[in-house]
Amino acid sequence: MLTEELMREVRRLEIRAKRRVDDLFSGEYHAAFKGQGVEFAEVREYEPGDDIRSIDWNVTARAGRPFVKRFIEERQLTVLLCIDASASTRFGTTGRTKARLAAEVASVLAMVASRNNDRVGLVRYTEQVDLFLPPRKGRSHLQRVIRECLDTKPRGTDIGALQMLEVVRTAVRKHSIIFMLSDFQISTSEHDAFTQALRMASHKHEMIAIRTSDPRELQIPKMGLVEMLDPETGRRTIVDTSSARARQRFEEAAQGERESFEHVLRRAKTDLVDVSTDRAIGTDLLRYFHAREQRR
Repeated sequence: MLTEELMREVRRLEIRAKRRVDDLFSGEYHAAFKGQGVEFAEVREYEPGDDIRSIDWNVTARAGRPFVKRFIEERQLTVLLCIDASASTRFGTTGRTKARLAAEVASVLAMVASRNNDRVGLVRYTEQVDLFLPPRKGRSHLQRVIRECLDTKPRGTDIGALQMLEVVRTAVRKHSIIFMLSDFQISTSEHDAFTQALRMASHKHEMIAIRTSDPRELQIPKMGLVEMLDPETGRRTIVDTSSARARQRFEEAAQGERESFEHVLRRAKTDLVDVSTDRAIGTDLLRYFHAREQRR
């Protein structure tokens, strides 16, 4: 049941997302993702200049004169948002958490896809998949997706990522654009299993990883003794941030983990979009849309 506070927050998030869609994503999304396939339109008589490879030889043989098949680009897409709601996503030092950042990004993508007349669905997971909204159209469905993106209470670990990929592979039958929104703090011991599952999902769908982060996860300021808490394991560690060596080890370890996961994505041929709690999301998404359009 929705509380008044949550309803107000959902409305504020809708307004913020709508502004970004109106201001930034008028044609970029469609240009980046159009033409995922083609569908048959008609058979018509051959005209000079037509590609001979499009000749329908069966109809041509029956009619005694050449006919060609005409195809049109399949405009309608299916978009699935997969959101990590594990405890690590509650972290944030800039006025918003990674969970809130993921909700904003997902809401923008849901609204721009809906405006493009695409179907939108949602998968939410922690230690397991706890919500699956099959892709649909409609205003009420869009509002439900946005509400569920926001109505999360980060908990547990993200070991449900493998189950999420299994749901993507088996429950979503139509070729889809899959946006995975997570901080991807996946243990290196699970990288091989994640790579294999991601590759299997990629055979059917187009997978895009949107990695959420906070600047303090990559670099810590000089603050003296600081107690750090791992929200997923509950482990507490005292770090002397006045030590240049300690800060360096922290930054090297953080960068190493990021690079290790980027290697996973390269092995699985999956695109990566980095977003951060200290940056506006529009620039990062537009940069990806433009790069994708140029590749196409």
